[in-house]
Amino acid sequence: MSSKKWFQMTPQQALQSMDVQPQQGLSSKEVKRRQEQHGLNVLTEADGVSPITLFLNQFKDFMVLVLLGATLISGLLGEYLDAITIIAIIFINAILGFVQEFRAEKSLRALKELSAPMAKVMRDGQVMGVPAAELVPGDIVLLESGDRVPADIRILEESGCYIEESALTGESVPVHKQSEAIEQEDIGLGDQSNMAFMGTLVTRGSFKGIVMATGMKTEMGKIADLIQNTDEMETPLQHRLEQLGKILIVIAIALTIMVVVAGILHGQPTYGMFLAGVSLAVAAIPEGLPAIVTIALALGVQRMIKRKAIVRKLPSVETLGCASVICSDKTGTLTQNKMTVTHLWLGNQLYEVSGEGYKPYGDILSNGKAVDIRGDQALRRLLQISVLCNNAELTEVYPEQRKKQKQQLESEWKINGDPTEGALIVLAAKAGMTKQSIEGLYQREAEFPFDSERKRMSVVVQHQGGRLAFVKGAPDVVVEQCSYILWEGKVIPFTQTLKQKVLAANEAMARSALRVLGLSYREVKPSEVCGSEAEVESQLVFVGLTGMIDPPRKEVKQAIAKCKRAGIRTVMITGDHKTTAEAIAHQLGMLPQKGMVIDGRQLSAMSDEELEKRVEDIYVYARVSPEHKLRIVKALQNKGHVVAMTGDGVNDAPAIKASDIGIAMGFTGTDVSKEASSLILSDDNFATIVSAIEEGRGIYENIRKFIRYLLASNVGEILVMFFAMMAGLPLPLVPIQILWVNLVTDGLPAMALGVDPSESDLMEQKPRPAKENIFARRLGWKIISRGILIGICTLAAFWLTLRENPGDAGQLMKAQTVAFATLVMAQLIHVFDCRSSRSIFQRNLFENKFLVAAVVSSALLMLPVLYMDALQPIFKTVDLMLRDWALVFVFAGIPTFLMGIGSVMKGSPKNKKRSIRYSSQPTARS
Repeated sequence: MSSKKWFQMTPQQALQSMDVQPQQGLSSKEVKRRQEQHGLNVLTEADGVSPITLFLNQFKDFMVLVLLGATLISGLLGEYLDAITIIAIIFINAILGFVQEFRAEKSLRALKELSAPMAKVMRDGQVMGVPAAELVPGDIVLLESGDRVPADIRILEESGCYIEESALTGESVPVHKQSEAIEQEDIGLGDQSNMAFMGTLVTRGSFKGIVMATGMKTEMGKIADLIQNTDEMETPLQHRLEQLGKILIVIAIALTIMVVVAGILHGQPTYGMFLAGVSLAVAAIPEGLPAIVTIALALGVQRMIKRKAIVRKLPSVETLGCASVICSDKTGTLTQNKMTVTHLWLGNQLYEVSGEGYKPYGDILSNGKAVDIRGDQALRRLLQISVLCNNAELTEVYPEQRKKQKQQLESEWKINGDPTEGALIVLAAKAGMTKQSIEGLYQREAEFPFDSERKRMSVVVQHQGGRLAFVKGAPDVVVEQCSYILWEGKVIPFTQTLKQKVLAANEAMARSALRVLGLSYREVKPSEVCGSEAEVESQLVFVGLTGMIDPPRKEVKQAIAKCKRAGIRTVMITGDHKTTAEAIAHQLGMLPQKGMVIDGRQLSAMSDEELEKRVEDIYVYARVSPEHKLRIVKALQNKGHVVAMTGDGVNDAPAIKASDIGIAMGFTGTDVSKEASSLILSDDNFATIVSAIEEGRGIYENIRKFIRYLLASNVGEILVMFFAMMAGLPLPLVPIQILWVNLVTDGLPAMALGVDPSESDLMEQKPRPAKENIFARRLGWKIISRGILIGICTLAAFWLTLRENPGDAGQLMKAQTVAFATLVMAQLIHVFDCRSSRSIFQRNLFENKFLVAAVVSSALLMLPVLYMDALQPIFKTVDLMLRDWALVFVFAGIPTFLMGIGSVMKGSPKNKKRSIRYSSQPTARS
């Protein structure tokens, strides 16, 4: 017996295994003993990190250490403004990182809130209320509609009990529970119909059960353990910035040493060369880069909020841009999460039903034309049964703001009760038949609720002196109780041939993943006693079939097609049934001809190695558990994919946290899934994910743009000094000029590049490989080549000015001023070239107004340094004449002109090269 799983045990075996009598419950003494053995019924947290440690950990990042080094150097140089700026940047980043990590630690606290605060138990032969935390294995628990299940419970007795388990299993419809043992061994949580799990909600009926597991041994506890032991992935952006920091420090030190040594060997003063070398080291490390990245991400976040995507972790914005697989939940994300009747079958004719969700607006259509129910007796009878054999209610809810702000906001329609019955209420309302309109004509006399054995529900009503019985349920069961059928307006005998037609219609609708109900009725004689369901549910007249489904969102199909064009594969992972999931996948166009559909049982039979081999061919996973979702995410990541995982339930939280970017639902999502996520969709819509991906790609490209600008500018600054030292020339720039360029000229234009509009073909490219270097796609070459050109042109302007009077100290200062102005203007012209990977001639120069303003501001800031008497001694500058400015603009424009002409002559190979380069990487099959 002990080897059996709980759902395989009979109620008697479950009681024996826990050594408890159902009428007495546990004694107080036994409860105390078991609490000592099993502990409290709470979800424990792993040892957390203190807030102080979390904050200090923010300073361990390699890039932060580089910035601290730059701060020390700036302080030694006396550049206290520069040092203060760097320190401010470091602390802002540290605070942002601390807040993000501190919020992530709240996941388990949110999970705890799903536990029921109180529970009704049988102890010492009496029913009493106790805190749910004090429950122990073996407790006899009683629950009814509206109660939260406090532990994992084996059901002993039940009365019409339905439990909503979507937070745990992902299934959208409440599950009917029963008490009998289940023979199968390997079944998912959603199929364990005699078990009730912690955190789920009783929506209808009541039950009595025995607690089998508490605390961390419950299914909810296993999820809590998964969250604790799941490491969050480092985002590609974090990885690339760390990589960039290491490269920059090595290059800066090497080139600085070379410049200093070359200068000393050519007779320059040692102290002067040391100061110049330190200035170059500061210039080579763009200390404003983290701040600019943060600003670019923050602005992107604001744009995404407008598109109904709320970002919890800034780097995740960029991660979306290189997502190659989206693992999406079905219910509520791909679908509307509103059961809707879409088809009817009456008298050998199929009808379609229009309308969306729970709104009572739509038509019943036959051959595309609206049907008038007044002329169709069978249809009228079907709608009557739908309304009267039903306990759900349709209500209209108005937003709170409507009263306060007097706005004409659209009302929302909601269902109180079972979603399946709600769909029938909405169906009738679309034809103008509501409970309010007909309940006054019909008085309910008796009700026999649905149960798992009968698979049907029936009511008896009085109407105009007569009596009617209305029955709905599983079509095959209802058909067996019928002796007649309403056919072409007449009640005729229900022959075997007609029964086969009904069952064939039922099978056809079920193959389309519709949830099908059969509806029937009969007239009840005045003298007839309706004391049992057997007396009521016989000699029935079959009326028709209703087919309902949670329909796909309209905009999702287009969004999935857009993903395909962008090289992103969409995978459905759901707790719903395989047939339903496959049908929805076909409707949305996400299942290719050879795409596989598997369920949780098939997935459990696969080893991790086998799953990795087949994971790129599987597009739909049905009836999955939390562990399954985690395995799927890991398998995709091991194949080189960047995985976005969506979900709304507690069961999704571990996979959300383990994915490269976790996406939670804002409307239907649990607090647990939200706290584990990086991104929250305020409208629960898959199409919003695609918008976020587009935004993420644009942000990453903008980050590459300002990295290109900053580093090319810094390379130019270093090389102009290096070339001068190698040629035995005097210093073309003094240290204070280098620092001024680094602090003022670099910052504003780089920030403006962070909000540059995306290029038009952004979503026509394949996803970036997860391990792509920040300098990939020839970015490194563009930086070096442009840096060399800027360095050569600046040095040429310096040399041409200096050679007019080489021995004059005043001429040297003028030449340095010309070099300074040339370097600044070359960088400001170059920033426009960074907006496109084609050339400066390919995009409208004035499209980014912020960039134009930033360039103008930086140029104007240079003029006081050149012409103000008070600043000239500090910056070692002199007035420039018109002839000097002509020389400055010619040499400053040469790099951009040469590179632009080269790009045009090559025929702009961007798209072709990018596509080929990406397709060779481990990306999704589309």
